[in-house]
Amino acid sequence: MRIIPAIDIIDGKCVRLTKGDYNTKKIYNEKPLEVAKQFEDAGIEYLHMVDLDGAKANHVVNYRVLEQVASKTNLKIDFGGGLKSDDDITSAFNSGAKQITGGSIAVKNRTIFKSWINKYGKQKIILGADCKNQKVAISGWLEESNLEVIPFIKDYQKQRIQYVICTDISKDGMLEGPSIDLYKDIIKQCTSVSADQSVKLIASGGVATIDDLEVLADIGCEGVIIGKALYENRITLKELERFM
Repeated sequence: MRIIPAIDIIDGKCVRLTKGDYNTKKIYNEKPLEVAKQFEDAGIEYLHMVDLDGAKANHVVNYRVLEQVASKTNLKIDFGGGLKSDDDITSAFNSGAKQITGGSIAVKNRTIFKSWINKYGKQKIILGADCKNQKVAISGWLEESNLEVIPFIKDYQKQRIQYVICTDISKDGMLEGPSIDLYKDIIKQCTSVSADQSVKLIASGGVATIDDLEVLADIGCEGVIIGKALYENRITLKELERFM
C-alpha cells in the first residue's frame, strides 16, 4: 500500500481543515516546500496536494506552490482543487503534477472529465469521490450532491477510471479512524475479474495510528492519504519509514 502524505494549500501555506470546514483552518507551515522535503527525506515517494483556494474559487490558484515542490523534490505529486478547464489541467501537468484528481468536475461536467480520461489515460487521472452520508460532495465539500458514492464510482469505472480517492468527510481531520466499512464495500463492489479493470482505492480521512494503516492495507486499499495525524505527530515519519 502506498503512503501518500497530504499538503493542503491556502494562501500558499500548508494548512489542515476539520471536516472540510474552512473556518477550522490551522496553519502548520508557511512554506510547503519545507514540509515536502521532510517527507522526501523520510523515504516517501508520493504526495497529495490540494489547492483549497482553487476548490473554493472554481479555478486553480496555487500553481506556484505545485511548481516549486515538483521542481525541488522528486516526489510524485497528485494535484487537485479547482481543476475545471482544459487550461487548468494543462497548467497542472506543466507545473509538475504526475496525476490530477477531479472531484467536482466529475459531477458537474462529466463530458470534460471523460475527455481527460481519454486524452491522458487512467494512470494520470484520479476520480475524487469524497462523500458525506455516502453522498458525493463537491466544491471544496461546500455542496452535497444527490449522487450515491458507490454507483458514482462504478459509473466512472465503465469509463476506464482506475484510481479513486475516497474521503469520508465526517471522518476528515477527526483522528478517530477511517471508514473501514465504506472502503470494504467499495473494494467489494468495484473489483473486477480483471485486475486491470478493478478500482485502485486510495483511502483518505480519519487515519490516526499505524494500526489504521495496517487495517487499510489488509482490506486491499492501494494507497492511503495521511494528513492531520502526521502534522499532530500521532504518526511519526520514523514510524512511516518502518511501515514502508
